[in-house]
Amino acid sequence: MGERERGGPFRDLFDLCRRVDTRKVGRRVLEALIRAGALDGLGPNRATLLASLDRALQLAEQDQRSREAGQEDLFGALLAVGEAAASAAAATFARGPAAAVYEVVPDWPEEERLQGEKETLGLYLTGHPIARHEAELARLVDARLGELQPRQEQGVVVAGLVVGVRLRASRRGERMAFVTLDDRTGRLEIAVFPEAYERYGRLVVKDALLVAEGSVAVDEYTGGLRMSAERLYDLEGARAAFARALELEVDGAGGGPALPRRLAERLAPHRAEDGCPVRLDYYGPEARVRLELGPAWRVRPSGELLARLKGLPGLRGARLAYGRRAKPAAVPDAGPGPRHRAERQRGAPRPWAAAAPRP
Repeated sequence: MGERERGGPFRDLFDLCRRVDTRKVGRRVLEALIRAGALDGLGPNRATLLASLDRALQLAEQDQRSREAGQEDLFGALLAVGEAAASAAAATFARGPAAAVYEVVPDWPEEERLQGEKETLGLYLTGHPIARHEAELARLVDARLGELQPRQEQGVVVAGLVVGVRLRASRRGERMAFVTLDDRTGRLEIAVFPEAYERYGRLVVKDALLVAEGSVAVDEYTGGLRMSAERLYDLEGARAAFARALELEVDGAGGGPALPRRLAERLAPHRAEDGCPVRLDYYGPEARVRLELGPAWRVRPSGELLARLKGLPGLRGARLAYGRRAKPAAVPDAGPGPRHRAERQRGAPRPWAAAAPRP
């Protein structure tokens, strides 16, 4: 900050590295600043800043050696030959050396950007990992965590980001865990007892999106709610277990005659006999038609499939519809033991009430 006050705002990453003492502000510090978003104004994106960091430090080191040796280079040359020459040298430096060019690369995916913020700052700054999945989770879960009520029935489904994990040993010495989920409306502690932990423990990872199925009751010690988990899923596992159909909105005027072929090309790699049906809402100039493709076009629901469909001309939207019965063959198995079958019946998604504040 002192250098910025003395010499004015930094123009780019190369200017920053040249002007600060890189013996005190080294690569690790600069990388942390990039991942935290503190240097976003100095380059096209964080991935480009990090890809160009080594080159910027190399040029700064060369400049430092030149200045210490009293050499005349691009940054300090011609200062003794008169005011006009000095001004020209300064103008040359303002344009930057030819080698000071960013290595432009595509920006990181949102998950990587947010994870960098969490690792360096301890919090998410520009978003939240669960935000982009909230619309889909609204169709999947029974309630947001801030709206959850104690229930007697089994098979209540909730989802959230894992913000805390406490590992314990049972009285028999078996491993179990207490997992805290956060969905931005509230938090819930989930008890994962030894049998469930043996099967699903691999999914209990800090900062991961977790879908939990179990029973919810009042915790007699804290007065809050606690879930006893029967099954745990990552998002892909939940899609496979609970998706009832792939629903597509097709614009008859927007896709042209090539739309059926393009749609078939994107669906074909994901066809599966035990998959879910594909339902089309076709919007024509004068009518709307709802139809379901034949059994040969059942597909395995996944994030990859949804990504392949995104941006297809003529396709207004693609989403998974969720029902209340998990398909037994899709229940994830993380260890030995018989595969559980989900027996619960699930109805249509309910409207969402105002979210309760997070404790």
